[in-house]
Amino acid sequence: MSFRAINQKYLEPGSQILMVLGIVVLCQPWNMLLHSYGLTIILIGLIGFNITSKIAPEEEAGTGHAADARNPGAQH
Repeated sequence: MSFRAINQKYLEPGSQILMVLGIVVLCQPWNMLLHSYGLTIILIGLIGFNITSKIAPEEEAGTGHAADARNPGAQH
């Protein structure tokens, strides 16, 4: 499994989950320690998502270009 496949399968969704978890932690009223780290958790997830979303997915085996898989009518 390549880094691009790991990124697409685990890292990108993980950073999205981390952002949502940060919002939940920020809005919960029971634990002040968690609340104080809520914004930090959101920012770590946001930075992680910005980085992982810029990594292109793996190329398809038959096409030679990753863009062909997303837009089959593209002219090259």
